[in-house]
Amino acid sequence: MSHIAIIGAGITGITTAYALLNRGYSVTVFDKNRYPAMQTSFANGGQLSASNAEVWTQASTILKGIKWMLKKDAPLLVNPMPDWHKYSWMAEFVGNIPSYEKNTIETVRLAMTAREHLFNWAAQEQIEFDHESRGILHVYADKKGFDHATRVNELLKKGGLHREAVSTSQMRDIEPALVGDFYGGFFTESDSTGDIHKYTRGLADACTRLGANFEFDASVDVLQHNNGRVIVNARVGANEESVQADFDGVVICAGIESRRFASQLGDRVNIYPVKGYSVTVELNDTSSQNAAPWVSLLDDDAKIVTSRLGDDRFRIAGTAEFNGVNYDIRNDRIQPLTEWCRAFFPEVNTDKVIPWAGLRPMMPNMLPRVGAGKQAGVYYNTGHGHLGWTLSAATADMVANVVAGSMPRSTAVGMEYKKAS
Repeated sequence: MSHIAIIGAGITGITTAYALLNRGYSVTVFDKNRYPAMQTSFANGGQLSASNAEVWTQASTILKGIKWMLKKDAPLLVNPMPDWHKYSWMAEFVGNIPSYEKNTIETVRLAMTAREHLFNWAAQEQIEFDHESRGILHVYADKKGFDHATRVNELLKKGGLHREAVSTSQMRDIEPALVGDFYGGFFTESDSTGDIHKYTRGLADACTRLGANFEFDASVDVLQHNNGRVIVNARVGANEESVQADFDGVVICAGIESRRFASQLGDRVNIYPVKGYSVTVELNDTSSQNAAPWVSLLDDDAKIVTSRLGDDRFRIAGTAEFNGVNYDIRNDRIQPLTEWCRAFFPEVNTDKVIPWAGLRPMMPNMLPRVGAGKQAGVYYNTGHGHLGWTLSAATADMVANVVAGSMPRSTAVGMEYKKAS
């Protein structure tokens, strides 16, 4: 049975493992953390949002970034300190502006395909993940934002998504808890929300039942390609014991680390870490539970999204920060999320708020890197940016099909660990 290594146990790594296991491959997943979904897949905004498929490659994004550069609480923040990777990535981002419409439409199509797989897998494996099928409501404070959303809606339609314009009174009917002044909104009934961490952990358990091997606390240092096979060099466990593992192939699903691994294997995968923040508001009293929304919201002006995770949790997430590999949770970035909650849901008690930050692996064209590398047995499923959960089931299926088309399922020996010399 062909044996595939997967680097990364976040949402893309786990969905890839599941897709390969169901095609008859033997799978080993490596992750530097002790459990699955402990980094970018831990506490995101919770949306499964085809309606948020618009890519960022627009001139207006560049102008906003310049305008907000010195504003610490801006929705989009760029550290102006010189950094070759950051500015070369941004130059490539600008070069993708002409592909804005095409890439938005492609992202919509991927998102709609992904939701079918994701829901089917959850039902088949009986995964409970606080799923709410109540749609997503985009809200706009002024005519300018609403008019832009109207233009975006034409692209969403071309991708096959139905998103309906709604008046302020219809917005109140959709989500009665919402307060504040708005110009109008758009509602996508087919979108939904849930807890990405619970989903990923549940699917990882299903992978274990299907025979997957997990190597946690395993920091992968080097990937090598040798005589048509892939060698994983890692430090495993509390003692960081050096080990080598020999595989028929590898799928890189390593988030922001994918760029480094791709370089080792002779490929260029130009991922940049774009930090996002979230707060989870603990709804510890009946008044807060009644005052918090059940319908997911997306405030396009503030770049904030929400999801209700069961009776007692309210997730608020947003912002984009270009600041390199930096996991610091900054109060001046968290505070706007809490203040947003107080402004639009004033009866929600925010005395217990859990902050979090994660690094989104983002490609300059805003599309994930999915498919084969230059060398035989090397594959990628990474670079999903802010839509990792939304797209992951579709891209996992895609890369598993590529593997199945290029690598027989039953020709190779299994993996064997050995201490590195």
